[in-house]
Amino acid sequence: MTYCVGLLLNAGLVMLSDTRTNAGLDNISTYRKMFTFEEPGERVIVMMTAGNLSVTQTTLARLTEAISAPEASASTSIMQAENMLDVATMVGDMLSHVTAETKARMDRMNQSAGASMIVAGQRKGGRMRLFLIYPEGNFIEATEDTPYLQIGEHKYGKPILDRVIEADTPLDEARKAVLLSMDSTLRSNLSVGMPLDLVIIEKDALCIAEKRRIEPNDEDFAAMSAAWSQALKDAFVQIS
Repeated sequence: MTYCVGLLLNAGLVMLSDTRTNAGLDNISTYRKMFTFEEPGERVIVMMTAGNLSVTQTTLARLTEAISAPEASASTSIMQAENMLDVATMVGDMLSHVTAETKARMDRMNQSAGASMIVAGQRKGGRMRLFLIYPEGNFIEATEDTPYLQIGEHKYGKPILDRVIEADTPLDEARKAVLLSMDSTLRSNLSVGMPLDLVIIEKDALCIAEKRRIEPNDEDFAAMSAAWSQALKDAFVQIS
């Protein structure tokens, strides 16, 4: 399983994913779940994946190949699409097609072909947008009332986001919130694991402001995790 979270804020986008994939307790691997596509000054797109690894890898491979294809056009390439809605539609169509291809084989082995994706970004002249794409290809979009989307093992990391994230949350506070959301998930679910991938995109910058891999021995993340645990313990003691 996995955990991915994306925030759509007035100041920009914050995206975080883990890298753990498991097919049983004795078959745990590390695979990147976050993928970035960037043409600075023109557009920037981030995708995060959860679910069947074969489905998500095939979907990403076909989308990537379409970018460099000689016949690439606004209807086939996410890097030429007119807007982010068209990007989400293109990704949804591809995910649905690959899922349908894979489902018959997976059903025979009693395995799930389900996969979902988060797609976010901005094109020059357009606004930042954030979508959650379902296996069937349909999607929902983040709004000012609900400025974040999650896929995978989302329940453990949701409470802090519900309490602190609003559309006008500054990027540095949002960065802290998604990391603590991930920390809560890491502590409660063994199917989510480090290293982590973090991307921050500032509004209208049309490029990635921060792209970082957080390894298991990262001192800053460990210090944040310890401070959060202590803060929760202190709050628990203080409540009568």
